[in-house]
Amino acid sequence: MYTTMVRNATMDDVLYNAQRQGRISFYMQAAGEEATMVGSASALQPQDHIFAQYREAGVFLWRGMTVQECADQCFSNEKDLGKGRQMPVHYGHKGINLQTISSPLATQIPQAAGAAYALKRFNKDAIVICYFGEGTASEGDFHAGMNFAATLEVPMIFFCRNNGYAISTPTKDQYRGDGIAARAAGYGMRAIRVDGNDLWAVRAATMEARRLALEHSCPVFIETMSYRRGHHSTSDDSTRYREASEIKAWEDQCPIKRFRKYMESKGWWSEEQEVKLKEEERAAMLEALEVAEHRGKPAVTELFTDVYDEKIPVLVEQEQHLQEHMAKYPEHYFSSGH
Repeated sequence: MYTTMVRNATMDDVLYNAQRQGRISFYMQAAGEEATMVGSASALQPQDHIFAQYREAGVFLWRGMTVQECADQCFSNEKDLGKGRQMPVHYGHKGINLQTISSPLATQIPQAAGAAYALKRFNKDAIVICYFGEGTASEGDFHAGMNFAATLEVPMIFFCRNNGYAISTPTKDQYRGDGIAARAAGYGMRAIRVDGNDLWAVRAATMEARRLALEHSCPVFIETMSYRRGHHSTSDDSTRYREASEIKAWEDQCPIKRFRKYMESKGWWSEEQEVKLKEEERAAMLEALEVAEHRGKPAVTELFTDVYDEKIPVLVEQEQHLQEHMAKYPEHYFSSGH
């Protein structure tokens, strides 16, 4: 778990800087929320389905997604599992039950409830977990998904990352109630609030929530309390709406530092191991970055695949029009290797 948190932080650092250098178009970090992601992911089973938002890279890495696959997605290259059709950090991986991330907030919540209903109908030994931030809980889809899940009694976990900010809006300006977990009672759900910077606490809460969801075929709500130490995204400057002293005050609560101190107190970890791990992870990430950057782009024809099982006539027609257009104006289109 510690290795995965360090890997997540290393990938964030390298790809964030790659965006600042103009090598990728966009990026979002998870600084301050690594334990929330890895702790919860470690409590799930491989057959469980994950509907994420955009700060759950730690979940994906724990599941087995490689840093190379993440880098390929961020560069939208020919090895990108999404075939270059998504913004960076909008990961998805069919092989390990990770549903592709969508940009609009909360769209994944009713989708997750529907997927959990399907698992119930087919008597699958699996649950759905749906991740979102406390800002997303202000969207209408949040309430629709909660109500569907409760009334249909589906096996799923609603996992709310309360990190203090919805982009630039602090929680004090988002709601007047007691956080988000309190809303679960209104839908007849079990709920728990947990310290999101405590890896063991998040793991234990998720394990119990999964057990309840599966045994009783019911939704369970988890709210983790943490802090978003980084900017919302590379399009954001958080120093415009919060003081640097506020960010610094949360440094001691960094989940990676906390778990490292715990391991050292048990005699499980040393400074030598720490240096070795960070060097190895950074070298692996820099190599993945270099490889991803030099790979070619997906074929133009990939614009039309995976929309339907078989291309319908209108898609065939659109693809033909595009090819004719590119052939007519070759000076405007770089198609070599595409």
